[in-house]
Amino acid sequence: MKTGDIREAFLAFFESHGHTRVPSSSLVPVDDPTLLFTNAGMNQFKDTFLGNDPRPYLRATSSQRCVRAGGKHNDLENVGYTARHHTFFEMLGNFSFGDYFKRDAIRLAWTFLTEELGLPPERLWVTVHVSDDEAEQIWIEDIGFPAARISRLDEDNFWQMGDTGPCGPCSEVFYDHGPDVPGGPPGSPDDDLDRYIEIWNLVFMQFNRDASGEMNPLPKPSVDTGMGLERIAAVLQGVHSNYEIDLFQALINAAANTLGVTDRDASSLRVIADHIRSCAFLVVDGVLPGNEGRGYVLRRILRRAIRHGNKLGADRPFFHRLVAPLVEQMGDAYPELRRQQAAIEKALLAEEEQFAKTLDNGMAILDEALAGLDGDEIPGDLVFRLYDTYGFPTDLTNDIARERGLTLDMEGYEAAMNAQRERSKEGGSFRVDYNAALKLEGSTQFTGYDGIDGSGRVLALLRDGEPVTSLSADDSGVVVLDSTPFYAESGGQMGDTGFLAADGVRLEVTDTTKAQSHHLHHVKVLEGQVSAGDTLAACVNNSLRQRTRLNHSATHLLHAALREILGDHVAQKGSLVDSRRLRFDFSHPDAVTHEQLRAISERVNAQIRANTPVTTRLMSMDEAMAAGAMALFGEKYGEEVRVLSMGENDFSVELCGGTHVDRTGDIGLFHITAEAGVAAGVRRIEAVTGEGAIAAVDAQSEQLRSLCEAVKATPATLVDRVVGLRSEARELEKDVARLKQKLATSAGGDLTSRAVAVGDTRVLAVNVDGADAKTLRETMDQCKNKLGSGVVFLSTVSDDKVSLTCGVTADLTDRIKAGDVMREFAGRLGGKGGGRPDMAQGGGTDVAALDSVLAAIPDWVAERMGVSA
Repeated sequence: MKTGDIREAFLAFFESHGHTRVPSSSLVPVDDPTLLFTNAGMNQFKDTFLGNDPRPYLRATSSQRCVRAGGKHNDLENVGYTARHHTFFEMLGNFSFGDYFKRDAIRLAWTFLTEELGLPPERLWVTVHVSDDEAEQIWIEDIGFPAARISRLDEDNFWQMGDTGPCGPCSEVFYDHGPDVPGGPPGSPDDDLDRYIEIWNLVFMQFNRDASGEMNPLPKPSVDTGMGLERIAAVLQGVHSNYEIDLFQALINAAANTLGVTDRDASSLRVIADHIRSCAFLVVDGVLPGNEGRGYVLRRILRRAIRHGNKLGADRPFFHRLVAPLVEQMGDAYPELRRQQAAIEKALLAEEEQFAKTLDNGMAILDEALAGLDGDEIPGDLVFRLYDTYGFPTDLTNDIARERGLTLDMEGYEAAMNAQRERSKEGGSFRVDYNAALKLEGSTQFTGYDGIDGSGRVLALLRDGEPVTSLSADDSGVVVLDSTPFYAESGGQMGDTGFLAADGVRLEVTDTTKAQSHHLHHVKVLEGQVSAGDTLAACVNNSLRQRTRLNHSATHLLHAALREILGDHVAQKGSLVDSRRLRFDFSHPDAVTHEQLRAISERVNAQIRANTPVTTRLMSMDEAMAAGAMALFGEKYGEEVRVLSMGENDFSVELCGGTHVDRTGDIGLFHITAEAGVAAGVRRIEAVTGEGAIAAVDAQSEQLRSLCEAVKATPATLVDRVVGLRSEARELEKDVARLKQKLATSAGGDLTSRAVAVGDTRVLAVNVDGADAKTLRETMDQCKNKLGSGVVFLSTVSDDKVSLTCGVTADLTDRIKAGDVMREFAGRLGGKGGGRPDMAQGGGTDVAALDSVLAAIPDWVAERMGVSA
């Protein structure tokens, strides 16, 4: 079976057994600060297992894209050199949320493996936790699995979400590659994880571990399973290494053909084939190469792939050319990969070109360091600095060291690396205790679609992040209500502000955010005291809400216009909407031209003038997709979604939970204020609407009026007038340059008469009034030519600063150098300078000392040359 067929067979099997097929979530975890990247199939269901995100189904199945290349789960250094390590992999999973448990989980796994896939039962081996008699009994009595092929393990068969939270024993299924492969069964002394390969892990969540370490039974035990697609593909295709399966072989062959490599077994080809998957899918999910966080991990993966291409002989960018073969292999399963192919290629190419410069810079720094190296070991701090500051791969430094008979101080390097890890850990935000979060049932009911006023009962209060029973005057904290008209920040729309009040109590709401399914009102208590259980009247700042609605609605029209004018590859990469403006980031490889911006603006304003009704409908996700609604890939949506339609003939149809206008005409006017690049392949448009747009247009009109007045033109004649003035200015600049050249030529002759004899040569040290830096240099050249042999030191003063130039004729540079003269006398003027033996430049600030400095130069030159002035 091909890899794609296995993926589909798994999902279809569990669908036929009552599981809802759920799409892969983004590689960038949504609302989960504990993870750098999605690294398991259960990540998107974490809140469901915790009871904070109820789903309309109790069973689910998915094929989840995963990355393990940073943080706790980091396999990067092993990739390409082992049979089964990857930065990117797909995890097949089936899940039960309080529905079936161990017996059905084991039965379904056994049926799929032996009946659907046809694996020989005698080639399978099972492990259970040492404490899990129930699971072992099910395997033996229900399945009929031989007890002799069941291993009872301890730590390897206990799973936990984190230091606290859901956890429980697990049962793993292994495949025996046969006696031709060395190694023993799981748990045996000669188990080397090579002959017996884990293909499926069944996790039985039945406990909740608290901060003290105590485990309490969960009220609804659940099931979380994971089976690596690449591993099961290797088993079914009769190969030992994952890199031998059809998908990887296609990518390896594409890389080999691109690089002109004949040895298909080169480990570098495996590295490249693995890394193109992680790099491409990370770009799809909005991650771009950078110097921190996820962007830094992507950059590291990307540069590692490029380095391995260089080892295979690549002398020009190649990695971006592998996106097309990847799309051919995985584009059907993941259409977003095909849609964003051009943007992915653009981002990868830009990083390849940048890394070429990095390699040049790193080599220069390394060569300089090696030239002064004392001994045959490159210091660890240098190796780390090359890697951390310049992105210079450590394996490349090691290769160069080996070529030159040197070694690396890896102990010093690791010490520097560990120090950085500790700094990152201290400043990192990927830590949270789930049991320390708000323990609230249900959710906050949002009533803000219908108005800006309402009331709610206080469910909880926080001060400094800790629960409290009350907040008093002058306190700042958080209020959680059971019902609120305040919109909580999400989807790019900023949270509402306003007031909460009761008799004798008044709180200013400065922001509104979300925590799971509850709205958090960030407040300053202005008057009185509020306690848990109180009922508060809620009033949103209407002016700010209305302006925010205009900007948010215009964002949807802008998105549709961008796709219409620029192409379907445009995808939202981020947005910010508040009462003052809108900001929209989107994928596009090039700067948006003036003509395109004008067309985009015209298209949006045409929809505004059409004044069509804006409608919202609640429907299932499947119904929304069938209706053509656009979803932001990576956003977290429930099973029931809010579909927003606006414009003529449904110009824009998207999923959105924000607040919007009633008709497009309410927006009034849309005006683009800026367009710029923010990252490789990502552009940003900023715009204003309504009163803000009118104010921006008025400001531009006032600027136009002032400009017309300044150049004595009308708006109709302004362009011609400015072009004419520029032409006149250029001619005047040419005249000035000619006059200065003439002045320098004549001044050179006049000035040389003021030179003084110093031995058998002459020294000229004078000030030239009214000269600029260029004229000063030209005058110096003229004087050197006139003197034939000598030293020329010229100055000019402008804006209380002294500009200096010095020239020495060629016959004297072995005895006195212009750079030495300049450093000495620029220093006496409170400045600095330097240059070549025959010419130097500098400057100073002590104008009062200039005459004495110029007068001292002949004697100083005479002393340096050992002659009399």
